[in-house]
Amino acid sequence: MSYEDLVKKAEDMLAFSYAPYSHFHVGAALLAKDGSVWTGCNIENAAYGPSNCAERTAVFKAVSEGCHEFEAIAIVGGAEDGEGKAVIDDFCPPCGDCRQVLSEFCSKDFKIILANSRGEQKIFTLGQLLPESFSLK
Repeated sequence: MSYEDLVKKAEDMLAFSYAPYSHFHVGAALLAKDGSVWTGCNIENAAYGPSNCAERTAVFKAVSEGCHEFEAIAIVGGAEDGEGKAVIDDFCPPCGDCRQVLSEFCSKDFKIILANSRGEQKIFTLGQLLPESFSLK
């Protein structure tokens, strides 16, 4: 699967994002080594602590179905426009919690693809975004 296809799947997840508090929508698409794709969106909660990011949603869905080997993740996100639709003008990197969860299941050369609405991409390895991580890998 191309990174462009993976980004498109992440963009599709923006429609399912539940962000009534921050109005910031995030979609993610996680590519497993077997070629399967696991998607996620952010899901907020009034208490904030129980909220879940798009990246962790995708990882938890995959792991809960027995998939543990991953190659890449595409992440897109942005604030709502006046009509409630996410505008992905900028790049949306994973938060610290998501980086830590990714490090539990992904190698340091795992690819993180950030994309915006202009078709631009930034690609990082997990090792670049979380050096000296605390993990088994």
